Amino acid sequence: RGNSTITEGRDLPWLQDTAEADVWTAWGVEYRDVVVLDADGEVHGVYNVTDNDLGESAAYDALLELILSAG
Repeated sequence: RGNSTITEGRDLPWLQDTAEADVWTAWGVEYRDVVVLDADGEVHGVYNVTDNDLGESAAYDALLELILSAG
């Protein structure tokens, strides 16, 4: 529910976890984690935007570098 609204007009992928897939547990993520996947769909890195305020240029740059390094 609401997935079409959150993804409308956006290019970034969106994962809606389900009880059957339970990706949240399998990946060991926490609330507000950004999970970056590589070209093979494997977890390349995780960046938490609660601990790292993207309003600060250093945090923004670190997340951008993580995304770009996923290749």
